[in-house]
Amino acid sequence: MSELQVVRGEMQPWTDHTTPRPALAALLTDVVPANRRTLILGPHAPQQIESVLAHSADVTILVRSVADAQQLGEDFGPCLQVIAGTLDGLEVEPYDVIIATDGLDRVLGYDSGDLSWTERLAALSRLATADAVVVLALENEFSLLNLLDSRPAHERHGDDEWRPLHDDPTRPVSVDQLKAALPWRAEVYADFASRTFIRADVAASARPGELPTRLAIGALESVDVPLLSPPNEGVDTAARAGLLASVPTGWLAICGAQPSHDIYTQTAQAVLTADEDLTGWSTTSTIGPATPDSSAPVELPHESLLFFDPSVVPATVPPGVSVETVLFRLAAAEDVPAFRKLAADLGEWVTTSRIIVRWDDIVFDGESFTHGVSPWVAHEEMEKDDLLAAAWVRFHDRLLGQHRRHPWPPWMLGDDLVSAWLAMSGIEPPEQLQATSPDTAPATAQQVARGKELAAALDVVLETHKATIDVRTALAEAEEAKQELFELKGHVYGLERTLGFRNKAMKTRENRIRELRGQLQRLTTAHERIRGSRTYAVSRVIFHAAQVRKPKTVARKVARRIRKR
Repeated sequence: MSELQVVRGEMQPWTDHTTPRPALAALLTDVVPANRRTLILGPHAPQQIESVLAHSADVTILVRSVADAQQLGEDFGPCLQVIAGTLDGLEVEPYDVIIATDGLDRVLGYDSGDLSWTERLAALSRLATADAVVVLALENEFSLLNLLDSRPAHERHGDDEWRPLHDDPTRPVSVDQLKAALPWRAEVYADFASRTFIRADVAASARPGELPTRLAIGALESVDVPLLSPPNEGVDTAARAGLLASVPTGWLAICGAQPSHDIYTQTAQAVLTADEDLTGWSTTSTIGPATPDSSAPVELPHESLLFFDPSVVPATVPPGVSVETVLFRLAAAEDVPAFRKLAADLGEWVTTSRIIVRWDDIVFDGESFTHGVSPWVAHEEMEKDDLLAAAWVRFHDRLLGQHRRHPWPPWMLGDDLVSAWLAMSGIEPPEQLQATSPDTAPATAQQVARGKELAAALDVVLETHKATIDVRTALAEAEEAKQELFELKGHVYGLERTLGFRNKAMKTRENRIRELRGQLQRLTTAHERIRGSRTYAVSRVIFHAAQVRKPKTVARKVARRIRKR
C-alpha cells in the first residue's frame, strides 16, 4: 500500500461513485504517452486507472475523498501515488500528462472557494507543462438526455455526486465554446452516455440511419433515466440537422495527442473501434482495453440464447443507412408496395446462420444488404424463418413502441402483423386450425414464438429492456386505456340493455308458462272426474257396441259363454 498524502480540501467521510467505462479506457490507451509523469484528476474507475498505469511509470491521482484515496492505495499499491484533497489545494510541480475524464465538477470540497468552471480550468492549466497531454471531460448541459430528463434539476445528482456549482455561466455548452475556452489545441469527441465516443466532426457529418447515429442511439437507449420521450427521435432529428455533436451527454477534449480511431464504443465487455475511409468504416474489436486477441467468442454468464462473438463483425462496413430507417420511412409514407418489395428482398437475402438479424444494424446501400457491427450470435445455426421472425418482432416493438405512423389497421397488431410481414418476406403464413381448447394458441403465435425468444434475449444483451417508461409513452398508453375504457363502457351498456330486454322476455315467458300450467291442471282434474262417472262408462259401452259390425255373431258368442257358465 502506497503512502497516502493529504492536501487542503479533503472530505471525510465521503465517497465518489464511479462506473467502469471500457470505451473510455480504450481511448486512454491510445492517447496516453509512455513513461510520462501523469496526474489523474478526480474520481476514476479502476479500469481507467489501469489504462494509464499500463503506459506511465510515475502516476499520481488526486481525489477529494479520504476513503476513496485509502481504497485506491490498497488496490494499486506503490505503483500509484494517491493524494486526498481538492484541486485548489494541490501545489506540486507541473505534470506531463493530466487525465480528467470525470471533468472538473468533482474536484472541489466543502472548504474550497466558489470557483467557476473557467477558474478551475485555470488551476488545472497551472498543473500542466507547456507540451502536456491533457484529457478533459465536460458535461453537456444542452444534452438530449438532460433536456428529456423528467426529474427536476436538483434530483439528477445523488449525494455521492455532490457538485458545488449547478449553474455556471462560464461553463461551455458547445464544441466551439469548449475549444475556445481551452488554452490548448484540442480534438473533441462527443460522449454518448460514456458508452460511445465519436469524433466531433464525424458526428456532425453523420445522418439518420448511419453508423455513428445508430451507435449514439444504442448508447442513449441503454441509460436508465426517466425521460419525457424516447431519445431516438431527437437523435435522428439532430443528425438530420447536422447537430449530433451538439446533443451528447458530454464531450471529451484531447489536447497534445491524436487518438487512433474515429469511434470508440462499448459492446458488452468488448470495445469496438471504427475509422471512416473511402470504402465505408474499418472496424476492429478488442476484449478489454489492453487485450489484442479478438478472435475468441466471449460467453456472458447471464445469457442463455446468445453470446458475444467479435469475429462475426465485418472488417469493413459499407456506408449507408440501416434497413430499419428505410422501413420506418416507407411505413410513415404509407408506401406499402415499396415496403413489401423491401421485405421480399430481405427474405431472399437472409439465410440460415448463427448471426442474429436485426434491421437496425443491417446496412442498405440502395441495392444490397450487409451485416453491421452487431456481434451477437446464437449457440447453433438458426433457421431462416426464426431469424426473420426475430427481426420482424424487434421491428414491431420499435415501430409501435416509438408510436410511429404505419399504414396497417390499428387492430392488426402483435403476432398477426408480424406474420403478415413474414409473408411479405416469403414465409408461408400458417394454416388456421380450429381450436381444440380455450387455451390453444393461435397459429400466428406459434409461428413467431421462437422469434420472440430471440428478440427478448437480444434486448437483454443490448440493455434496452428498461422498466422505466418515458412520459410520452405513459401518456399515450393512458390515452389508449381511456379510449379502451370508453369502448368497454359502451359495450357493457349494450350488454346491460340486452340483458334487460331478455330478462323482461323471460319474465313474460315464465308468466305464460305458469298460466298454461294452471290451465293444464284444471283440464286434468276435469278429465279425471269425467272418466270416473257412470255416464262415461255407459258411453264407452255404447262406443264399443257401435264398433260391432256383425251383431248376430256376437250374440251367439255371448249366449254360448252364458250357457257354459
